[in-house]
Amino acid sequence: MKIAPSMLSADFTGLLTEIKEMEQLGADYLHIDIMDGNFVQNISFGPMVYQWLRPHTELVFDVHMMVQQPERYIESVAQAGADIISVHVEATNHLYRVIQQIHQLGKRAGVVINPGTSVAQLEAVLSEVELVLVMTVNPGFGGQTFIESTVEKIAQLAAIRKEKGYQFEIEVDGGINHETGKRCVAAGADVLVAGSYLFNADNRLQAMQALRQIEA
Repeated sequence: MKIAPSMLSADFTGLLTEIKEMEQLGADYLHIDIMDGNFVQNISFGPMVYQWLRPHTELVFDVHMMVQQPERYIESVAQAGADIISVHVEATNHLYRVIQQIHQLGKRAGVVINPGTSVAQLEAVLSEVELVLVMTVNPGFGGQTFIESTVEKIAQLAAIRKEKGYQFEIEVDGGINHETGKRCVAAGADVLVAGSYLFNADNRLQAMQALRQIEA
């Protein structure tokens, strides 16, 4: 099981310091949200920000693109240092082509589904991706409450993966803490994106350890 601190919840005035602390605490990925103010209401990091951060850490940059028509930005995101690039099934009419584009740039491809989107809408590409990100809140803002019905999506994806022999990781993002993380991992999740739970903790080490102690 892997932990991916969400930089959306970090202190933006000290991003490098925040990244170094997460690295020391044993994070596996850094989850970086790119928002365009269109697909979601908020606007956040662009490629230039994490291109500057890239030389300062060996951690995997797990980039979640909350943008309309992500194919317009894939190349710049890849060049800026992303390792995994995940796009929303709801954001493009050319999902398979976008996945191919990500692979051609030498990056791992992920696909994302919102709480209101069915697993059936991405079954056709599950054999092509390295990661499936299940949003356990509605995307666009940090600090939201976990949506319980999304646990069933995790279980559905885990069952398909087992039945078909697929290799994708299942990542969950939104309202993740020790309790919700346990339910997600029990359903089949491999990667927990944790934002407020980690960055707002009185003791970040204890918060990280609590997530690490979750067992499938």
